[in-house]
Amino acid sequence: QVQLVESGGGLVQAGGSLRLSCTASGRTFSTYAMGWFRQVPGKEREFVATISRSGSRTYYADSVKGRFTISRDNAKNTVYLQMNSLKPEDTAVYYCAASYYYTEVEREYDYWGQGTQVTVSS
Repeated sequence: QVQLVESGGGLVQAGGSLRLSCTASGRTFSTYAMGWFRQVPGKEREFVATISRSGSRTYYADSVKGRFTISRDNAKNTVYLQMNSLKPEDTAVYYCAASYYYTEVEREYDYWGQGTQVTVSS
């Protein structure tokens, strides 16, 4: 069992930056690939980024490529999402999730955080 807690969301102006953090409980963090997803009310949750267990591989949705960076610190049981050049369309609740697989497929993720709100004003 893994419990995930996100933090770092908030309100930012377009063009600004935020860094989200997701801290996991337990000693098995390094055995999971980690992902970030986001959801806007009334829409399906969508993939944002994923990182492999060691952190050597990353993969991004086209909509955030070049602006967002996913990273992890296995010693701190934490995964990060650095978000730069934010746009109003990035406004959403952001969720971190853990999976045994390095994948962008939502149903492959077994554990989810509670989400953190990111709002980008124009």
